[in-house]
Amino acid sequence: MTLWKLLFKLIGTEPISDLKWVFLFWSLHLFSDTNFSLNRIKKMRLILFVISAMALFLSELNSTVHAQQSEWSLALHGGAGVISKDLPDSMKQLYYEGLEEALSTGEEILSEGGSALEAVEMTVRSLEDNPLFNAGRGAVYTSEGTHELDAAIMDGSTLAAGAITGVTTIKNPISLARNVMTDSRHVLFSGAGAETFAEQTGVERVDNSYYNTKHRYEQWMRAQQQSNLKKEETIRGLCRTLNLFSSPFVVSPHCAQTDVILSAAKRSRNTSGISKPSIPDEYKYGTVGAVALDKDGNLAAATSTGGMTNKRFGRVGDVPIIGSGTFANHVAAISATGWGEQIMKNVSANTIANYMEFNDSTLEEAMDFVLTERLNPGDAGFIGVDFKGNISMQMNTVGMFRGSIDSHGKRTVMIWENE
Repeated sequence: MTLWKLLFKLIGTEPISDLKWVFLFWSLHLFSDTNFSLNRIKKMRLILFVISAMALFLSELNSTVHAQQSEWSLALHGGAGVISKDLPDSMKQLYYEGLEEALSTGEEILSEGGSALEAVEMTVRSLEDNPLFNAGRGAVYTSEGTHELDAAIMDGSTLAAGAITGVTTIKNPISLARNVMTDSRHVLFSGAGAETFAEQTGVERVDNSYYNTKHRYEQWMRAQQQSNLKKEETIRGLCRTLNLFSSPFVVSPHCAQTDVILSAAKRSRNTSGISKPSIPDEYKYGTVGAVALDKDGNLAAATSTGGMTNKRFGRVGDVPIIGSGTFANHVAAISATGWGEQIMKNVSANTIANYMEFNDSTLEEAMDFVLTERLNPGDAGFIGVDFKGNISMQMNTVGMFRGSIDSHGKRTVMIWENE
């Protein structure tokens, strides 16, 4: 790259005073003119003048860039998915207040010089303690009518990470995940092993009924109805197939009983307002997460979830899989929310960070790539912060509970795309 092109590239990124433009370009033009003849002393003076002008320019450019970068940044989410815009105002207000409270928790830590790790852990804990969100207190029900929780945390400065999956008695799973990172030589503990490890760390324990909430129970009951309906339709289809190989005028007693059950299930479905046999999107989604950059330039990410409503025994989603739902390195910190299976298949959080690093792309561009080129519409949402403090919060779902704050005081709390 020539000197002129380099200067144009540098100068084109930031404003500079007219006077400095004049001095800089006049001196460079003068010095590069082959017909310009000066004695050695004058040339030396000119060289010094050019160097001084360039130093002054680059100094202002550097100051401007650093002034625009955030000393610290924080973003959080409370889940993405099909969030109706007909949500009652009173319920909207509760969600906004929950997001604001969690945001303030992390803001206080970062503004006082605390670490990104501490900020994301405590921000997520705030969301875990709020029954509105599918994590901790508000965790959804499994197909067995219990609760199994997952969480992960990652330190971008060291790539240290900790995760737990399938825990049933941990009040704040994100804190146990951090203990896995700091107090063990492993990254991921599951089920009974995670519970045993919890006994050694002193994290707060609760009975599984602690996670019971009315709205999650009703959601689970609707999912159970849908599941039973699908089973009965499968049985009836099998019965019809079997009857083709016997008398077409004779229906087995079992198949006749199945028709009765299916008709009753359909009537129940219609009265409950459920209009299709597939599991609605509201049962697939729900997670909380936070990402942060601290004053020391360190990045961190944390994510916690109750999983998918009516999930089968032992199901593990993207959250505790480092690189899928949670990732942080020296480039960016990412937390995902959405359909875990899809997020895992694309190792989404890590893909965003890698796309930035290896394509020299912005966080916004990398996130958009994953959402539009790797995932399907309606699959997911992401929050991220890069090493400069830039924040991006994007989704290809109807909505995503989210918020952000930085050292410049720019504060955002939103649910839908345009508010």
